[in-house]
Amino acid sequence: MKTNAVTLIFCCFILSACTTIKKQPGEQTSDKKGWISLFNKKDIKDWFVKIHHHGMDENFGNTFRVEDGMVKVRYDQYGDFNDQFGHLYYKVPYSYYHLVVEYRFVGALQKGAPSYTLRNSGVMFHSQDPRTMLKEQDWPISVEMQFLGGLGDGKPRPTGNMCSPGTNVVYKGKIADAHCLNSSSKTYDGDQWVRAELIVLGDSLITHIINGDTVLQYSKPQIGGGVANGYDPKMKIDGKLLSSGYIALQSEGQPIDFRKVELKDLSALKEKTKRK
Repeated sequence: MKTNAVTLIFCCFILSACTTIKKQPGEQTSDKKGWISLFNKKDIKDWFVKIHHHGMDENFGNTFRVEDGMVKVRYDQYGDFNDQFGHLYYKVPYSYYHLVVEYRFVGALQKGAPSYTLRNSGVMFHSQDPRTMLKEQDWPISVEMQFLGGLGDGKPRPTGNMCSPGTNVVYKGKIADAHCLNSSSKTYDGDQWVRAELIVLGDSLITHIINGDTVLQYSKPQIGGGVANGYDPKMKIDGKLLSSGYIALQSEGQPIDFRKVELKDLSALKEKTKRK
């Protein structure tokens, strides 16, 4: 990979095509040229649901619901959480793109959910097709842009981190040792809205942006590592680079709202890099 050429083209393309402007207090929207909304604010008919312990498209407990123009993740019909980790997948896979997600944490952690999931959620990308997941598979083989909320204790808790269920990434020139990489973001307490942006260039450069600040970069997402369990062994081809996949909103036991999920296809950038 010609890193310098890719980075230069990437920067020029993003500066010219992906400018953001404010829409109203607490909310931002992107320059609409080339952008599509993956969430229509009415329903989730364009999305797949897969929840641990349940079959494909079984939206157990109405976990993922649309109310007030938002995707709301809720557990009021659950009882004990019972490791029912869930994901809501957009129906179309992508490779080169700029994704914008606006989220806020609300409410209390569901009874029985692991303590690490407190004010914890995320968006998965380069995910395996949810239709290839087994009933007892807990996490999709994917890469995660992890969202964390502050705990109000004055301690730093960055958001926009990277976690790697069944995958690895290259960070600072080598395969990252840890399952999760912390970003350099600020800590966001309470129920404030946070704007998360993910710029994905196939199996090349990945950039995380929080409220307009670049907070993490890494490259070469690939299958490998642990954490994901219960998958079909045929899906776990360690060392295989991930150049495309599905995008999914996460359910881990913490109620969360998503009011915006927008994407700009950067396939044109892929063609430019190929010619270098």
